[in-house]
Amino acid sequence: MKLATFRDPDLKLPRVGLVTGDALHPFAVRHSMRSLIAAGRDVLDRAADHARAATPFDLAEVQLLAPLEPASVRDFVAFEEHVEGVRRSVDGAAGVPGAWYDAPAFYFTNPHAILGPDAEVPFPASCEARDFELEVAVVVGAEGRSVASEEAGTYVFGYTILNDWSARDLQGREMQVGLGPAKGKDFATTLGPWIVTADELEPYRDEDGFLDLLCTVSVNGTEVGRDRLSNMGWTFETMIAYASRDSRVVAGDVLGSGTVGNGGCLAELWGRRGVQEPKPLQPGDVVTLEVEGIGTLANTVAIAPPAPELPPACRHDPVAR
Repeated sequence: MKLATFRDPDLKLPRVGLVTGDALHPFAVRHSMRSLIAAGRDVLDRAADHARAATPFDLAEVQLLAPLEPASVRDFVAFEEHVEGVRRSVDGAAGVPGAWYDAPAFYFTNPHAILGPDAEVPFPASCEARDFELEVAVVVGAEGRSVASEEAGTYVFGYTILNDWSARDLQGREMQVGLGPAKGKDFATTLGPWIVTADELEPYRDEDGFLDLLCTVSVNGTEVGRDRLSNMGWTFETMIAYASRDSRVVAGDVLGSGTVGNGGCLAELWGRRGVQEPKPLQPGDVVTLEVEGIGTLANTVAIAPPAPELPPACRHDPVAR
């Protein structure tokens, strides 16, 4: 199934819909994407049967929203090529850190800054090095703690496209402190155009357990990068297992794959070429991500109003303590 969240043009509120071709069949108003995910597949199947009997909307005539409001968003970094290129661009380092091979590293990003298809992306006014990141995300379908990798497949609800928008100049400065990205990332993450349930993508799984999907990104209609999702270092099941280790995942969590290689973001290309070519994103640019078996997600770059200035840090002499 393909499950979308859209703004009902009559009721003026968000609703979940089942996408079939050019039609969007609305679920009952009481359902949200999160509630359907948490309820389990049997409830979803019954609700979908009722939706198919409802009068559909024309998919082209409705506004699609982000498919869900995630419980949390963990973004992994599962592609070696991306790691190597972006390190050169952001902090001037070369190669892939040895620790990358120990476990599928991730950071938490902001679940309150989720955008949907065709939305404008408000980059910080202080940012000049504006970038996209082409990713696929898995949506967790059940709660679990310290899930084993071989059991993690039962925790997969479905998949969607994720764009981890990046303010590279802000990111490079703040990561000098030794923590992960903060204001370089948390202003916007795009999800969409819908969630494809796990069963639909099983035919794409290769012999090593990876989903072999072609992923491409273009800016204003010009292709910038392409890669296959099967070039990931870890499967989504391993990511779920690691995210839950000594911790907890819940239905509605989103786990991003990290940026694909071969031009999945501009910073990778900047790092390899030593210059910002292609140039950073400009206001009005349209970034389009396309993933085989899932769909297409497009957004327009915009600039947020300038934020208020912060007071300076209060400096204390550590020797005097």
